[in-house]
Amino acid sequence: MTSLMAKSVIDKTSEKLELFGSIKELARQKNAVILTHIYQRLEVQRVADFVGDSLMLSKKAAETNADIIIFCGVHFMAETAKLLNPSKKVLLPDIQSGCPMADMINVDDLRAFKQAHPGAPVVCYINSSAAVKAESDICCTSTNAVDITRSLDSKEVIFVPDKGLGEWVQYQVPEKKIHIYDGFCPTHWQITSAEVDRQRINHPDAVIIAHPECDPEVWRRADFVGSTSEIYKFIENSHGRRFIILSEQGLVARIQADFPEKEIMTVFPLPLCPNMKYHSLENLYDALDKEYTEITVPDSIAKSARAMIDRMMEVSNRKETWSGPTTQNS
Repeated sequence: MTSLMAKSVIDKTSEKLELFGSIKELARQKNAVILTHIYQRLEVQRVADFVGDSLMLSKKAAETNADIIIFCGVHFMAETAKLLNPSKKVLLPDIQSGCPMADMINVDDLRAFKQAHPGAPVVCYINSSAAVKAESDICCTSTNAVDITRSLDSKEVIFVPDKGLGEWVQYQVPEKKIHIYDGFCPTHWQITSAEVDRQRINHPDAVIIAHPECDPEVWRRADFVGSTSEIYKFIENSHGRRFIILSEQGLVARIQADFPEKEIMTVFPLPLCPNMKYHSLENLYDALDKEYTEITVPDSIAKSARAMIDRMMEVSNRKETWSGPTTQNS
């Protein structure tokens, strides 16, 4: 039985390696670039040309000379790539890969929120649809949300749709009044303050690191709070040996793989975004081969939505930004 199981593992590994090679060759033939969010499965990260967070991948999308962008992320990320490259074909391997947080706000919701706070400019988290971006004043990511908010010449600001990140921005920018929309990331909000307290007791020497999309009661208990890229860089540069990461499992897995000399832990239940895990080597190959999962953005909203992203880029380019994991694929 053991030998049969070993043979099965070897066969599957061989198949994966063959598929990996087929994807890279097909991408070369079609002049395609593969952009992959760090929350994806490790096998999908490893076949990518670039792996990173939303801001880093937005920059790579804007810079690419490829004819096809295949985006292994969720729908709003592929939409952003299309906004930045309207003449390019943008593919999302599994078209079902959406974002529950992005779905928590639509144009009508935003317009009503703006009416409740007249005159306040809207900072729109990139985790939102192109239509919502088009109704906003500027976009942000979790990496630059604080800088974006500070850059606005207004004492009051509307922040949509993530209340966890919105509360973090308010904490960092107390001189402004932030009107925060009631949206959230279900994956990050499944992490509870009670679980963080339990981890603190069980691992008193570990550094606890939280993403600001978490419940504020969670990130207030952390030793360090940062975006995906900031978490990665913090661990990369830290002399510490044990870390508990309060963020999505894909980031945890990548950090565990890149820093085997460090003990990287997470919480229970495992914070896993099912939508981020829809993509696989198999549907990545199929999407690239058949090109049937193309993302489009209506012309009626594309120009305004693009302008919001361009404004974000202008502010974020003044700051140092992440170029991807240390072992970035090429």
